[in-house]
Amino acid sequence: MYRYYYPVVTAEEAAAMIEDGQTVAFSGFTAAGAPKAVPLALAKRGKELHDKGEQFQIRALSGASTGALDDNLAESNVISWRAPYQSSRILRSQINKQQVRFTDLHLSHLPQMISFGLFGKIDVAVIEAVEITADGRVYLSTAIGASPTFLMYADKVIIEINRYHSVRLNEMADIHVLPPPPHRSPIPIYSPLGKIGLPYVAIDPKKVIGVVENDQPDGIAPLVEPAEVHHKIAEQVVNFLLKELHEGRIPKDFLPLQAGVGNVANAVMAVLGESSEIPPFYMYTEVLQDSLIDLMEDGKILGASTCSLTISDQTLKRVYEDMDYFAPRIVLRPQELSNNPGVIRRLGVISLNTALEADLTGHANSTHILGKDIVNGIGGSGDFTRNAYLSIFVCPSVAKGGRISTIVPMVTHGDNNEHSVQVLVTEQGLADLRGLDPMERTRRIINNCAHPAYRDYLWKYWKESPVGHIRQDLSRCFELHQNLVESGQMLPDLDLSQF
Repeated sequence: MYRYYYPVVTAEEAAAMIEDGQTVAFSGFTAAGAPKAVPLALAKRGKELHDKGEQFQIRALSGASTGALDDNLAESNVISWRAPYQSSRILRSQINKQQVRFTDLHLSHLPQMISFGLFGKIDVAVIEAVEITADGRVYLSTAIGASPTFLMYADKVIIEINRYHSVRLNEMADIHVLPPPPHRSPIPIYSPLGKIGLPYVAIDPKKVIGVVENDQPDGIAPLVEPAEVHHKIAEQVVNFLLKELHEGRIPKDFLPLQAGVGNVANAVMAVLGESSEIPPFYMYTEVLQDSLIDLMEDGKILGASTCSLTISDQTLKRVYEDMDYFAPRIVLRPQELSNNPGVIRRLGVISLNTALEADLTGHANSTHILGKDIVNGIGGSGDFTRNAYLSIFVCPSVAKGGRISTIVPMVTHGDNNEHSVQVLVTEQGLADLRGLDPMERTRRIINNCAHPAYRDYLWKYWKESPVGHIRQDLSRCFELHQNLVESGQMLPDLDLSQF
């Protein structure tokens, strides 16, 4: 249909429409739903211009990370500024060398910040869709993310029609863009699968400057099998949730769960699925991984609200082959809704996220190594942690073969503070921090979560620190980190053969 109303162009022709210095917004929330042909052509164009000695860089926005899109653009040195999240090894290196400026944001904040022009104007939006109609209805693919906002505020729009994806994805979509405050009504989402919007984004057709045809999968690989340490963490989490269920702090029909991306979350979901005592439950989350599709097929997950189908190409094929089953059980929303604090709190979501390190009072660092080098970004973890009915953070007790303790006197970068982190879990045990004062929190974290090889150091640090509401010694609180920089391990004399 679009052929008769919009100019059909090649990816190279579309890339040529993007100019140096422009702000370009890309669809996608992880690699799911990200455009594929145009960014690749844009990276190639950038390299060719650089080889000629010409300047060419863009400011890049997306809903979250984008997989190969970030890799390709970063490798060609096309990105000058990036927000709000990334997971590219190449781009991460450029950010940490200050070759690329990066703004790390809570994902729920992005749409409103765009609407108020805090990043300047969006010159071009490059959006993957399964269809666009003559009157400007855009049917998105495997991710909603921030694409509705990008389409609304961009001066120009390039649509990448991807025929690989099912046109029935519109049956999952629930697209609603919030008006700016103070003209907002309460968001009427009262259950994880409740819909309040439309299956498409409506835009002015005159903004569409080109349509590119494509037929590529999202390219998401299956997660690797979780390691033993991940299973031990998962067992701790599931046993805790069972205890909460039996003691009546979780209702008999359970509560919706949110889980971040990665092997720990995957392992927790698998162990939850194996427990006969956990009733079938819903997800209210921002990404849907392979393990959740397996549990949905088994009837353990009744349904899921998400931003994107972050599932492997093989699993996505299973979903497309049985849309009669999956379409009524999955809702794809914009991140402004999936990560909305009011909805998360109303539904009583249990959040599960991963930390790089946590300290003796429960602050969690999810983003930066040694306080300076970013890994990926805060993503949506803060949106859920601060507003969840029950917020859980997980991490192994040690890293790098025991050279690093993830339980430290003070985190080097605070993403989620002690007031929001309610439960901390490692393979050593679980610390329920609710209702505890700082001294009690410290005792529980050291006893339950720290690796035995580091407990003596942590106890000694705590006992020798100046007394206050929180015991802390500013002259020594980063001693473990300084040791790591100087000697390659946090405790230089520690025998690593025990790990």
